[in-house]
Amino acid sequence: MYVEKLPKTWSAICVGLYLAGVAAMGVDSIPEDTGPWLAVSAIFLLILLPCLAVPISKRIYNRIRIDPAQGTLRVGRERFPLAAIHPGSVQAALQQAVPGMATRYAASASNIDGIPGLREAEWNTPRLVGGGWAVPMGMDTVVLTTREGKALTIATHDRTSFLTALARATGVAY
Repeated sequence: MYVEKLPKTWSAICVGLYLAGVAAMGVDSIPEDTGPWLAVSAIFLLILLPCLAVPISKRIYNRIRIDPAQGTLRVGRERFPLAAIHPGSVQAALQQAVPGMATRYAASASNIDGIPGLREAEWNTPRLVGGGWAVPMGMDTVVLTTREGKALTIATHDRTSFLTALARATGVAY
């Protein structure tokens, strides 16, 4: 089984800054001003929650799981049978060069699908898989095709590991 690990650096920084700020305020205000300290801590929590929304949405919409025992590829909220993935597209994706940081940022900025299916229908581009509206900034994309010929765009943090695990699961020689 392959599960793509999402980085937790942003979440750790945000929570660490919040806790440090709340602790610094608490040193000066507790025990005399416990009520105002709790109120200000709650207000700062309202600032923290939107900062954590991005990593949470990445976990919901861009998490990749390959389970060869069940024969499924799960990307975000969608599941695909491994047998439905065209092995030739996996082989072709494995042979492509890994893009650099600037290329990944440019590609993720252009992969926006505000209305699901609009890019596929109107612009004849591969459908973004997982349920999200866009590829998060800095993530790499892999385009695979199904045996029916539908092109799918999958956002990934680790292109090489994902494609290697997918090649093993689908029986592609790499």
